[in-house]
Amino acid sequence: MTPEALQAARVERWTRTKPAARSAHGIVTSQHYAASEAGLAVLSEGGNAVDAAVTTAFTLQTAEPWMSGLGACGYMLVGEPDGQVETIEFTGRLPAVIDANTYAPDPSGALFFNGNAISRDHNNIRGFPAAAIPGCVRGFDQALTRYGTISFARALTPALERAKAGMTVDWHTTLAIALAEQNIRKDPGMSSVFLPNGTIPQPGQILAMPALAATLERLVEHGTDEFYQGQIATDLVADLQAGGNGITKGDLRNYAPLTYPSVTSVFGRYQLHTAGHTSAGARLHATITQFTDRHGDGPVSPEFFTAMGHSIAAGFEDAVKPAVPADFDTKGSTTQINAVDAQGRFVSITFTLFNRFGACALSPRTGIILNNGMAWFDARAGRTTSMLPNAYAHSNMCPAIVTKDDAPVMAVGASGANMIVPAVAQFIALHLCANLDVEEAAHRPRLHLGPEGKMSVDADMMPAEIAALERHWRLTPAQTTVMPRPFGSPSMIGKDANGFVGIPDTSYPAAYAAAYLNGSS
Repeated sequence: MTPEALQAARVERWTRTKPAARSAHGIVTSQHYAASEAGLAVLSEGGNAVDAAVTTAFTLQTAEPWMSGLGACGYMLVGEPDGQVETIEFTGRLPAVIDANTYAPDPSGALFFNGNAISRDHNNIRGFPAAAIPGCVRGFDQALTRYGTISFARALTPALERAKAGMTVDWHTTLAIALAEQNIRKDPGMSSVFLPNGTIPQPGQILAMPALAATLERLVEHGTDEFYQGQIATDLVADLQAGGNGITKGDLRNYAPLTYPSVTSVFGRYQLHTAGHTSAGARLHATITQFTDRHGDGPVSPEFFTAMGHSIAAGFEDAVKPAVPADFDTKGSTTQINAVDAQGRFVSITFTLFNRFGACALSPRTGIILNNGMAWFDARAGRTTSMLPNAYAHSNMCPAIVTKDDAPVMAVGASGANMIVPAVAQFIALHLCANLDVEEAAHRPRLHLGPEGKMSVDADMMPAEIAALERHWRLTPAQTTVMPRPFGSPSMIGKDANGFVGIPDTSYPAAYAAAYLNGSS
């Protein structure tokens, strides 16, 4: 790779960093400061990390609605102070009856970026038919019931207040809406909120969210069952079925999140914990195990990244399928939350609408943006992700917690489809194997290697590191930018001698790590 190629990849000519948050009392990280601050307020009131993380998650729908909302799905890991780690899986689920004609593969044989067949008329990608049964409302309620100290209503309160006030547009909101404008215009509900007066909103405008505010108010008043079997359920199903989706009230009523002990593996002095087989956890375990065997502890070096590249490649082997063919995805809209409290309870949440703005369809009666979770499934038979009644979705999401000596020491996760595992694996190795501080690890230039064996390298990696990698792979230089995102978007909370250290996604404009300091933020 020539110096000219590296220089050409440096398209943004400034130095961009994010400050770490440091505290012995608690930290919350998310992709928007308003959500992190809402979680921090819960900590300051005496709530724990689970309370803070759930509050943060609900608040995000009023700050980055293209990423998440009441229609989202995902995973949550809770690491208790004694080192026990459990998973709450609230992935998208298929209804009991699936119309094969609606989701029949397109005759062209076209595949989605995750390798699944695209349905005729794109019915599994956009519009009302693309929605799977959403799980986050029951998932987060179960988390609060099992581990939390605050009420479900308290966790929803910041989101409700912000929805009533309307969403203030910033430049990144304008960008996100502009990128999805073509599909937003196809849905009257989406257009009414995100294209007021038929135009892309400019920074400073307020987006009114009256239907969402009314739904949040009903949830605050009546609780989770209102979403799955009350008036919200009635209204949501009516909108879904009017739009051609077969989800019934019975499907919503029967949705249940899954709670189980984390899947655990050992590397060096640490234990890695992830969600189960529907997540990318198996791939992360394989990657970290391979890295430990090939390199283990030691400083960052050309050998470090060479070992990491080979380990990531091993993680995409057939033994841990489904691995999908896309090298990276700029359409996905996953979001990551981490939290820790003074007792040392760690939480990691990854959840999503899947594509940017999900199905680009909004339930007019409820104001809920629908996920496009049907694209997690494949209409073709005989595949891991085939459409089967009541099946839970497989995805690349991979929140993780690391423990040592019977206590959590790290919560980590990322967004970015197939870029998630490579990003999380490098964060873990840079911090715990190479012994970099959390803040330094977050800003260290990284690589990405996809399942097709194509490697991208940060143009700011050390020349010796790039040269070593070039002996094994054909490299594409890139720079960490807001858009597109070539390396995944990880965040984490770790520990140092003075307490906890948190860092948000360093490439996301509004991402923020909020620290609880001696009774104040």
